[in-house]
Amino acid sequence: MDPLSEILALLKPRSYITAGFDAGGDWALELDDLAGRIKCYAIVKGSCWLTIDGAAPAPIPEGACFVLPTGRTAVIGSAPDIAPARSSVVLDPHRSGEIVTYNGGGDVYLVGSRFEAGSPHVERLLHTLPPLMVVRTADDRARLRWSIELMMEEFREPRPGSALIAQQLAHMMLVQALRLYLAAPARDDVGWFAALADPQVHAALAAMHADPARSWTVRELATTAGMSRTTFAERFRARAGETPIAYLARWRMMLAAERLQQGNDTIARIAGSVGYESEHAFSTAFKRIMGMPPRRYAGSVQL
Repeated sequence: MDPLSEILALLKPRSYITAGFDAGGDWALELDDLAGRIKCYAIVKGSCWLTIDGAAPAPIPEGACFVLPTGRTAVIGSAPDIAPARSSVVLDPHRSGEIVTYNGGGDVYLVGSRFEAGSPHVERLLHTLPPLMVVRTADDRARLRWSIELMMEEFREPRPGSALIAQQLAHMMLVQALRLYLAAPARDDVGWFAALADPQVHAALAAMHADPARSWTVRELATTAGMSRTTFAERFRARAGETPIAYLARWRMMLAAERLQQGNDTIARIAGSVGYESEHAFSTAFKRIMGMPPRRYAGSVQL
């Protein structure tokens, strides 16, 4: 698998609520239900404003798709200066598969989904992502528009299986939105997602993900990226926010943690699968990165 697919597979995003939202007049909602979750919506009609954790309000135009991946509290509304109501209070938590009308509806219409991340690594994987990702759904981005339009159809004309189809389309919409954002990221982004967006750094990431047990050196990774060792090391750190070897070590531990969670392998076998010749060296690295020894981690996850 490619790095984005692997990371999403590790996150285990599960569509928790897939719905349409039709709002009218002056309105604002505080999205206070995002901890450990990813929200992905498309503005089908009208426009709105988003404010993340008190940052400057961002306009979201009609035809745009936005992703809120970090779990930070956000406010969405018809204007940036309206006192918000809490979404967890005013919206039915069991509204999946429906169109929710708020404040009379008619002015702005969104479709999309809220995803539960089923991974214990969710905070580690998401905390370096941009708090807001916005992409346009122009005609040349046909796959994203296709999933949005089909989702709208399922909401307009519910048929047997509509809720499940809408959830599957929501997954497609999320991946397509992330793909498009990768194609044109903000220049000041830092983190694994920004690293994926850099073609040369991406080549090194793909190599590490393809063979995480290999004893990679910075020089070998630089050769894979087609760069000098020094330039590559500087570029990788600037994009990813950490060194190539630190990234590799952290990715290895996440893979190991996933296998510990499954409980089917011995620690020695898991250690070998991620490039450690001794269980002691692996346990030391695991404790340093994950905060506890592997045996204790396995017990805490299975409780």
